[in-house]
Order: sequence, then structure tokens, then C-alpha cells
Amino acid sequence: MSMSFSDFDTAMMQRALYLAGSVGNTTSPNPKVGCVITQGQHIVGEGFHVIAGAPHAEVHALRQAAHLAQGATAYVTLEPCSHTGKTPPCANALIQAGVARVVCAMVDPNPQVAGQGLQRLQDAGIQAQAGLLAIEAAALNRGFLSRIQRKRPFVTLKLAASLDGKTALANGQSQWITGSKAREDVQHLRAQSNAIITGSGTVILDNPQLTVRNQIMIKPPVRVVLDRQLKSPSHAQIFNTEVAPTILFTRPENNTQAYEDLGVTSLCWQGENLFEVLEQLAEKGINEVWVEAGMTLSSAFLQQNLVDELILYQAPKILGHNAKGLFDFNVQADVLQQHSVWKTHTVTPIGEDIKWHLRHSQHVGEQGEILI
Repeated sequence: MSMSFSDFDTAMMQRALYLAGSVGNTTSPNPKVGCVITQGQHIVGEGFHVIAGAPHAEVHALRQAAHLAQGATAYVTLEPCSHTGKTPPCANALIQAGVARVVCAMVDPNPQVAGQGLQRLQDAGIQAQAGLLAIEAAALNRGFLSRIQRKRPFVTLKLAASLDGKTALANGQSQWITGSKAREDVQHLRAQSNAIITGSGTVILDNPQLTVRNQIMIKPPVRVVLDRQLKSPSHAQIFNTEVAPTILFTRPENNTQAYEDLGVTSLCWQGENLFEVLEQLAEKGINEVWVEAGMTLSSAFLQQNLVDELILYQAPKILGHNAKGLFDFNVQADVLQQHSVWKTHTVTPIGEDIKWHLRHSQHVGEQGEILI
């Protein structure tokens, strides 16, 4: 496959990436995909994958292009699928439409595809190329790649703290440390996830809904409660499955019938290894996880090296020495590390607060791509 691409090729793939990124969390467990079809220097068709089970990006673009797809070039952000799932293979659709060339950003790591789509196109006499804006395409589908390659979702840990690094008053009160603009931003980022994880401590102290407010959601994120001792009251707001689905992880010996009667899905978890939780969520097709929890659970995710991205909202407030801190680590550092595993991606003013966005240097590349 030739790796030579023109400026026009790059512009068209950028357009396809934009289309792919125009959806939120609705494609899970499938990846986000965009497609642009051109004749000469003109776009004749474009589309993106909207929701799992619906037609893929290539199908939408081909329908729009109609007969103009004959002899055209198709730009796709991910290798066209070659297997039959809930929809027919997109590689076959491109062949039947008579396109002359297909450029895809990256090869699909899904073992059901993994180069077979490109090979099918080439066998049909179509010029097929891969590798244009591959890093950008990988960043767009970081959750999908994580689930396929690491058997767990991409994990973002959200934190909110005062200027002196405190997350709650000594009595546990934590609403609200940050201002309204920061809280609006949290709603937007929740909407990008497939699941929101919290612990029993947060459920008991704050009784949160953990829903996405002020946005129309086709597929609201699943609320996930980790409660090994089953302390959370079944009447807590988070167990109201009429507004969004809820999954409860607890020890197998606990009686979860009261929660299941409310429509809650209960899954077994011994209460220590958080990878087991993430693994089970991956098996359910969850690509992106948003962790919004208290000090203990947040610290556990970090200590088990399961956080890919940190988002810290910091308010210009001082809560004092007796207030609760960000983390609860049972380690004591004697020497300052010369190199932190966390790398600052952006620092942004948001209302009266600061949003600090960090990425794990071992897990995530400079542009958000998954590092295996």
C-alpha cells in the first residue's frame, strides 16, 4: 500500500474525522467512523456512524453519492469492515458501488477485521491505502482501541478540589466546591462516556443521580456503583433506572434482590481488583468510563494504575487543614521523583475555576492515542 498522500487527501480525511467526532457516546461498542466520497476535487457524499446497529458511515456516504460513487475516492477514518455483524460488510458496499480508491486513516484492530477489509478491496481491484492521520484517528477512538487491545475501557478520573487540595469539609460536605461553569463542563464530559463509576461512600453522603442534565441523550451513560459491602440504600437516586440504567458491583454473597427489583443489574466483584470491574464493563461493550468518586475509590484507581486521564477542577477556595484531601495513599515518598507519570495536556480557566487536564505518559500519547 502506497503511503503517499496529497494535501487534498489530508483535507478530506480531516473532514471525515470531524464527521466521526460529531457524535457522542452513541456508537459504543462500535467505533466512531466518518466517511467522505469525492469525485475529482468535489465532495459527492459523506456520512458518519450514528448509533450501534444502524448503518455505518460508508453506507450513509454511498447513499448520498448515489451513481457518483462510480470511480470515486472514499476517505474513511477506520478500515471498512469485512464481516457481517448487525449490518453487512462495508467493504462489500464500496466494491458494489464501484469506487476506484479507498483511503483509511488506520487499520481496524478488531480481529474480525484487522486488514481483511483492505485486502478484500485490493482483491477487487480497488486502490486501498491506510495511514493518513492515523494518530488523530486513534485518539478519536481511544475507548474502542482500549477495549479491543487492553480488554478494558479508557478511564478518565474526575476530581474537584480547593486551592489547598481539599475535596470536602471534615464532615464530608462537598457540594459545591467548584462554580457553575465547571459543573456545566462536567455534564458535557459525562455525556461523552459510556459509564460513570462511583462508590458507595459517594452514594451515601451525596445521594447523586449521576445523570447527564440539560442534554438530549440517545444512550445515557450507565451509572456504575461499586459497593462490596452493599451499604448503599436501595432508595438512593442512582438506583432509579427510569432515568438511566444502573449496574451494581458487590460481593457474590450479598443479597441484591431489592436492587434488581428496581431494574438494577447486579454483578459479582470481590471488592479489591478494579480491573475485574473494568473487564466486565468491557465485555458489555463499554468503551469510555468516567470515574466520579470519593477519596478512597479515586485513590484505588490510581494505585492500581488504571487511570488514563485526569481532569482536575480547582476552585480558588481554601478549606483548611481539617478538610478531606484529594487522595488516600498508604505510601510515603522519601525522594521527589524527577519524572512524573502524569503529563499536563491543557490548563484552562473555566468561570472562576481552573480545569487541569492531565494524561498518563505510559498509557496515552501526546494526541490521546492509546499506547500499548
